[in-house]
Amino acid sequence: MEDNNQTETLHEILKYPRGATVFAAVCSIIFIITGLLGNLLTILALCRSVKLRNATTAFVISLCTADFLFCAINLPLTASRYIHQAWTLGETMCSLFPFFFYGNVGASLLSMTLITINRFILINHYNLYDKIYKKRYVALMIALSWMFSFSMLMPTLARSWGEFGLDSKTFSCTILRRDGGSPKKFLFILGFLVPCIVIIVSYSCIFYKVRQSRQNIEAHSPMSPTASSTLKRQNSQRNDEIRLTRMMLIIFCSFILCFLPLMIVNVFDSRVRYPTIHVLASVLAWMSSCINPFIYAMMNRHYRQAYYRLLCRKGHLRSLSTGSSITRSQNSTFGGASKTVVSEVFVFPNKVNSGKIDKDENAV
Repeated sequence: MEDNNQTETLHEILKYPRGATVFAAVCSIIFIITGLLGNLLTILALCRSVKLRNATTAFVISLCTADFLFCAINLPLTASRYIHQAWTLGETMCSLFPFFFYGNVGASLLSMTLITINRFILINHYNLYDKIYKKRYVALMIALSWMFSFSMLMPTLARSWGEFGLDSKTFSCTILRRDGGSPKKFLFILGFLVPCIVIIVSYSCIFYKVRQSRQNIEAHSPMSPTASSTLKRQNSQRNDEIRLTRMMLIIFCSFILCFLPLMIVNVFDSRVRYPTIHVLASVLAWMSSCINPFIYAMMNRHYRQAYYRLLCRKGHLRSLSTGSSITRSQNSTFGGASKTVVSEVFVFPNKVNSGKIDKDENAV
């Protein structure tokens, strides 16, 4: 009986063409290198940048951290799995692999949700922005998003609702049924579908507000030169915010485009009749962890400058010098906040100069 089970398992594994598994292993190694370097550079560059020290940046750093951990933990195990065409790392790692995989994906999506809500409040409810996005509140939002992402998986890790284990059809460690129960639908709805709906609705409201504002400007175009210059300045600041918002929308769309094929394949080909398509869909999903730094660099001038200051020593030293003087003045506002790099990420501009600084920070 045991020999029959081993023969059946081997038959399922051999359904995957060797060329497809080698391709997956090579891609995962490329994504490991690209993702670790790109996300680490982004985290360091944003932490050291004075101009980008705001709430949006804190959420972007949270997103980069999730992607960095995915490349550091999940992708190496995935590469090993495809190289050996089997799971060779034991039952404990087989339980921890999907725990970190789904937890990181959840943390990434919730970080995008926090970014979107941040953009929504800034553009649609600007008078509430300073009240909501204080340093301690931003840190609490990030901490709760990470705790929520992994706490949803604790019942499955404890084997009280489904379990993490090896699926012999795909030689992958994933969520399996236990006593007839599985949390997959619940996790999909609460951890994926609800955040996506929130993001889509928020962006729809943002761009509706933008369209309405532009129509109001066009309707009141004849005015005095002084009022006209003030309106142009305000419109320029709003356009800067819209450009940054558009970049964040592209990041969300790229995330959906990367994961959507995998979800479709898992639903319509659950028996793995076309293993090569499963491999290609998985590779596309892994790519989501390393493409964001390229989007930042291509679409945002201040992000490019932050990379440049980090990589070029002269510019980096000048940035440190400027940052230390500005941070000293800011620390007096926040009661002598810590001067470490991590804490400085959450030091936001004083409200007195918020109009000018917002424009400088978010220009694209």
